[in-house]
Amino acid sequence: MQLSVGDKLGPYEILAPIGAGGMGEVYKAHDTRLNRIVAIKQLKGQHTSRFAREAQAIAALNHPNICQIYDVGPNYLVMEYVEGSPLSGPLRVKEAVKLALQIASAVEEAHGNGILHRDLKPANILVTHKGSAKLLDFGLAKLLKYSDSDTTQTVEGTLLGTPAYMAPEQAEGKTLDERSDIFSFGAVLYEMLSGKRAFAGKSTAQVLSAVLRDDPTPLQAPAEVQRIVNKCLAKQPRERFANMAELRGALEQIDTVKPADLQPSIAVLSFANMSSEKEQEYFSDGLAEEIINMLAHVPGLKVTARTSAFSFKGKDLKIAQIAQELGVEHVLEGSVRKVGSRVRITAQLIKAADGFHLWSERYDRELNDIFAVQDELSAAIVGALRIKLSAQSAATPRYEPKFPAYEAYLKARGHWFKATSESQALFKQFVDQAIELDPEFALPHMLLGGHYSMLAHLGMRPAREVIPLARAAEEEALRLDPCLPEAHALLGVFAGTSSFDWNEAERHWRLAMAREPVSRDVRFWYGNHYLLPIGRPVEAVEAMALGLEGDRLNPMYRHHWARGLRHIGRLKDAESELLKVLEFDENFPPALDTLGAICAQQGRFADALAFTERASALTPWSNPIRGQLAALLVRTGDARRADSLIEALRPGKAYGAPTGMAIFHALCGEFDQAADWAARSIEEQYPEFVTILGPLLRLTPHWQALAKMMNLPG
Repeated sequence: MQLSVGDKLGPYEILAPIGAGGMGEVYKAHDTRLNRIVAIKQLKGQHTSRFAREAQAIAALNHPNICQIYDVGPNYLVMEYVEGSPLSGPLRVKEAVKLALQIASAVEEAHGNGILHRDLKPANILVTHKGSAKLLDFGLAKLLKYSDSDTTQTVEGTLLGTPAYMAPEQAEGKTLDERSDIFSFGAVLYEMLSGKRAFAGKSTAQVLSAVLRDDPTPLQAPAEVQRIVNKCLAKQPRERFANMAELRGALEQIDTVKPADLQPSIAVLSFANMSSEKEQEYFSDGLAEEIINMLAHVPGLKVTARTSAFSFKGKDLKIAQIAQELGVEHVLEGSVRKVGSRVRITAQLIKAADGFHLWSERYDRELNDIFAVQDELSAAIVGALRIKLSAQSAATPRYEPKFPAYEAYLKARGHWFKATSESQALFKQFVDQAIELDPEFALPHMLLGGHYSMLAHLGMRPAREVIPLARAAEEEALRLDPCLPEAHALLGVFAGTSSFDWNEAERHWRLAMAREPVSRDVRFWYGNHYLLPIGRPVEAVEAMALGLEGDRLNPMYRHHWARGLRHIGRLKDAESELLKVLEFDENFPPALDTLGAICAQQGRFADALAFTERASALTPWSNPIRGQLAALLVRTGDARRADSLIEALRPGKAYGAPTGMAIFHALCGEFDQAADWAARSIEEQYPEFVTILGPLLRLTPHWQALAKMMNLPG
């Protein structure tokens, strides 16, 4: 049975849900005896005295990188509560090795006490705010002295563990030993360094087949690191490290300070507009953005996304300071002077560590040659960084649109993620212009679908009205460019959150991520629009964290990631992230709205009201925010004003009104009425339903029926 906030489990009071897994639900709780915060895992199924004996052995472990077990009950474990984020990559070699040593030491401690972990994976390793690893979830752990067939299987014969990280012998149901954990450790280290799983597939069967037969793609890492990973991932246990002590010793021998071993990284700053007309700024921004997009497809090069790189526009900061903020080694800056039909572009590549120019060049061209100029610039930068383009990247053809259409496309992109009706109108105007000027240019069609989708997600126009238009635009984009990842991704969004056809959504997401490298946008959307709604919030947060890598100053993405943190119960982390967003833009409506929801969830109704008031004033069309505002007015004693807001929502005919009413009743503790309105919200196909109402209703008895309406697991 799921627990709700305020429930008691022995001396422990439930504060918030954290997440769920195959072994049970995890909650944040208050230990009323010792007045401390703990994490409680409520376990599924029946557990024997042998389970209690094994739990006691794990509880005896005392290591700084192991999440400690405090107590064990008839169907639950009480553990240390750790503030941190799930392990994710790609990481710099130095940071990856540092964390790997801590993890190896923790597993070595467990092995020394006769305990196998059996489920080593990034989701079971938290990285604290101080940068330390904490190994948790010994839910599948077993004592070595009982290493019979149960070391791999349950009584029912179900394979335990996570397929992508299983040792081959674990996948085959054979007896395990320390070397099985070493294989899993190798898969984790591979992902830390590359940001990708060592063994992938479209189904569990394909993943297990890869584990049993395939070698992962070679890492772009120092040879000594590659050798360690390869030895960990050997198919035969006898070919791996004999034990964790031997593996840890190998890791300690790695020299992580060689600059040549670090993955090159670059930020392309907004090019300065030196033209006489201020309006030409969009052109200089667009040129820098296109260079970013081209460099992002160069294997082995980390490129900061436009949103983060352009956040320093107009600020008088030193290159070294900008590079430190963005976490890059190189910065490209430049200027554009456009006069009539000619353009002069200057660019300088700077090494942040010493401020020296690695390369600089000036280009004088006719505007019709702008695409050739972009190609020349990118090739020169790649050469300066000593990165060799793969044959596939160099040979990839690129459609060259008519230049006026390209200009209109650049203008449109500047308005894509601005949440105002004025910006969306301009967005549509420029997209239409680009399509009219060059109907064969695929990207504006993709943007047109994105525009309609934004209208639905922002609550400006009904989803039933605009999503069919969005879908048609993406299908046209794919007719022109059948492999366009963003078009497949957006079709995946529509199939899931609007049609509740999650199989069709998964098909589109697979196509969207089939082309390497997967763009940070597509990876982020996958976490936010697919994994989060289908009830895999921990994986969603991991995917969004990968999407944020290289775009850490993107306010919209930071907001969505914070919303994901809220879903897994990390309310303090989510609040901290949203406050950082407001440092970028103090009037960013989504951050204000979600901050209000998080404060309300913690009972801080005055703070919640202040944030929600500001969000509502900035987005007067948003009925979900209006419902949240009404509930907070009730909570703070202004029922008369709340009544006037609810009176406008109660007919339920305006788009988003059912969602607003569901939020209102849920925040007032009236969950039966909230569920009734939530059902109407689902019927309305409000695309933000799960992300907004999930944290409020998921732990109520009504969620199973609501999930069934959306074809989701209960």
